[in-house]
Amino acid sequence: MQQNGEKIRVVGVSRGNEFSPNHIGNDAAIFNGAANELAKRGCEVTVFPEKEFVAECIQADFIFDMARDSATVSRLKELEDAGALVINSGYGIDNCARQPMTELLIANGIPHPDTCIIPTEGGSLPEVFPYWIKRGDSHAMVKEDVVYVECKREADMVMADFRRRGISTAVINAHLVGDLVKFYGVQGTDFFYSFYPTEQSHSKYGLEAINGKARGFPFDRNKLRDYANQAAEVLKVPIYGGDCVVSSTGEIRIIDFNDWPSFAPCREEAAPYIAECIYNRILSKLNNR
Repeated sequence: MQQNGEKIRVVGVSRGNEFSPNHIGNDAAIFNGAANELAKRGCEVTVFPEKEFVAECIQADFIFDMARDSATVSRLKELEDAGALVINSGYGIDNCARQPMTELLIANGIPHPDTCIIPTEGGSLPEVFPYWIKRGDSHAMVKEDVVYVECKREADMVMADFRRRGISTAVINAHLVGDLVKFYGVQGTDFFYSFYPTEQSHSKYGLEAINGKARGFPFDRNKLRDYANQAAEVLKVPIYGGDCVVSSTGEIRIIDFNDWPSFAPCREEAAPYIAECIYNRILSKLNNR
């Protein structure tokens, strides 16, 4: 791809290792795979680690990223506001922190567990157990950021731990009984992949064990894809993944949504579609100048 006889410069921003718990290699692999696919399409791709991207004040018209560091996200938003194309948007990355993600999904009618959001200091915990307590201010960074509780004593311990770690807000999700299904998608392409995870495969923290072995409840995969693409549009993250629970009656409710996950079980298949998404959006922006 060329502009005025020269290749279009595309900058990639890789994810800091501290934001890839138990998935450093997988995150790097999908990011590098997408970069290689963009190069095959004739782009001149230059990749920077998050901190280097910020420290060197890199400028570019077209950026793709797996950023998570707050300084990087702020820099991406500045560039986006100045007219750069950024995929995934810095605003979208912020939207995928637990509290804004939950609020946006619910406000836009995307099926979600019954939820309340409370301060960790003085907040009134639900009295009906079990449920999940999740840090509200960011993505999960460690296993203790997403905790299943079955009684008030456990809930109080989690809230105390959140306070100790400076986490001011908790998102409380009702526990849903059913099959846990993970999914990955790329907006504007034909790519969508879903599967039943296990504790031994494609798991960050082993929390899949709470729902137990999948029973294979029938569900409408096209409906899941529709819900996921609606969520991607609302959250402004065209490259996405997430989790849902399917009930015995086939009801689907999304419990988590992530900006550019590892695509670990479908990486080789996904990388060309991720590049297609980025490439087509670059073309669209060029054609509309």
